[in-house]
Amino acid sequence: MLMVALLCAVGIVRAQPPRGPLVVSPQVNADKSVTFRYLAPSASDVKLGAQFEKAPVPMTKDAQGIWSVTVGPVKPDIYPYSFSVDGITVMDPANVAFFPNERFKASLVDIPGDTPLIHSLKDVPHGSVSYEYYPSVEGTTGSLVVYTPPGYDKNPKAKYPVYYLISGTTDTEETFFKVGHTNLILDNLIAEGKAKPMVIVMPNGNIAARLAEQKGGSKPADPIGRDNPEAVKRANDFGADLTGNIIPYIEKNYRTLANRENRAIGGFSRGGGQTLRTAFSNMDKFAWVCAYSAYLSPTEMERSYSPIVTNVANTNKQLKLLWVSVGSDDFLYKGTVEFMDYLKAKNVNYKSLITDGGHTWMNVKTYVAATTPLLFQP
Repeated sequence: MLMVALLCAVGIVRAQPPRGPLVVSPQVNADKSVTFRYLAPSASDVKLGAQFEKAPVPMTKDAQGIWSVTVGPVKPDIYPYSFSVDGITVMDPANVAFFPNERFKASLVDIPGDTPLIHSLKDVPHGSVSYEYYPSVEGTTGSLVVYTPPGYDKNPKAKYPVYYLISGTTDTEETFFKVGHTNLILDNLIAEGKAKPMVIVMPNGNIAARLAEQKGGSKPADPIGRDNPEAVKRANDFGADLTGNIIPYIEKNYRTLANRENRAIGGFSRGGGQTLRTAFSNMDKFAWVCAYSAYLSPTEMERSYSPIVTNVANTNKQLKLLWVSVGSDDFLYKGTVEFMDYLKAKNVNYKSLITDGGHTWMNVKTYVAATTPLLFQP
């Protein structure tokens, strides 16, 4: 019995998490400065990397082995950050908020404004967020995050328009939810009477990775270039999955208004390219199109989507909204502006927004907040 008790005690000890000094990180201070901390007694060099800093920021170690640095004040928003520990990039183990991504792992710091920002949690009616699995291509199972607006479950006869919203390269179906706070943006806009209640469907845009994962293959590298044949093929594969599998699944399992006038499609970066290709190939299915930090080249437009520009009157009649937006420091700025100029030269109606900043989710939240009030309006 004594031996059994000792073995159980050893098992309990082994099951305990590592012990050490309490680390609070990140700590947002009253003046909007932020203190970051990381416990690494044996490390010789730790730096902070954050999207509000132009370069890594050295951190200082105390007697307990906790590295820290205070930066700012920082403009209120949600920012990704990470630590470089002796050259290895790591998330913040003291922080539960993280950036869902296939290639990198970062933590998130939410710096509140003096008045609540559009993506903040406010005292308003809230919608619901659900995780869904649907039958996808080649016998695989796809994953979705679905937002339903406040009151969806209380009125079983009401039907809603749907916004299909696609994340960027290496992002996942969770990124618009966990980083973009799309659900909170819609809750707030709906409460203010600025946006119509809608269902938002957030899929994973990387069909090739899912096929490899579920078929036992190796995850393929991302295509080099945004309009080479492999990138275009993958975008078209996603479009076929969206129109052939995702939309039928949503319209079977959710109360939707199942016609083109009540379907919108949008996306960021790679998801924006998928948006444009899917929409221009399926003008019978979407009347509202939003490209965030994304474009198609004039060459691809002429080669693959010539009806969009050769029958402009019909295009302008069919598209209730064609939106294109980009940041002035975005690495896709030049191509996106060229796309806008092309549309203008061809007399295709569109709306645009050029913001400060780069290829960031801070800008994406701005674009979502700007476009969703325009969707499904008379």
